[in-house]
Amino acid sequence: MWGQHLSDAFAQISPLQKVPVLKDGDFTLTESVAILLYLTRKYKVPDHWYPQDLQARARVDEYLAWQHTALRRNCLRALWHKVMLPVFLGEPVSPEMLAATLAKLDVTLQVLEDKFLQDKAFLAGPHVSLADLVAITELMHPVGAGCQVFKDRPKLAAWRQRVEAAVGEVLFQEAHEVILKAKNSQPADPIIKQKLMSRVLAMIQ
Repeated sequence: MWGQHLSDAFAQISPLQKVPVLKDGDFTLTESVAILLYLTRKYKVPDHWYPQDLQARARVDEYLAWQHTALRRNCLRALWHKVMLPVFLGEPVSPEMLAATLAKLDVTLQVLEDKFLQDKAFLAGPHVSLADLVAITELMHPVGAGCQVFKDRPKLAAWRQRVEAAVGEVLFQEAHEVILKAKNSQPADPIIKQKLMSRVLAMIQ
């Protein structure tokens, strides 16, 4: 449910009131990348997810360091400007602002292809890694808003298919079930809207 993380009950788990949050016994951890790294170490996952090799791991780290202010930012802006602000929060977004947001997303997608994917099977090399998991999750935000991010980008579309195959189609669809329904969101409760507005505007400026 959108806005559920703003409840008083959730604040008891995470004072930051952000998602995701991992609670492992008495240990609570926030921030998606930190959570993923924690899980790879705790469960000793196969090496390709976060390689032991120094340079292979550095390629994963390079993508994870870049994506926060690039792909993530522009994917979130696309989702909020196209769907969540006008539909969920009832706040109009001008055609000019939406066009500018989608143009920035397109530029970022080109960087993703040219700098990170290049002619490789996956972003950090020949095997799927955390870089691919984080990237595909971000890209599904504008997809959920109805943006055709893979259209006219056959290299990126083929990469998506490889990531989905590596994760498993059922798990892939389950993981993105909520975000893929974003464009069908119902208007927010006024209380939720009031709590969300300042946070949203700060996040997508």
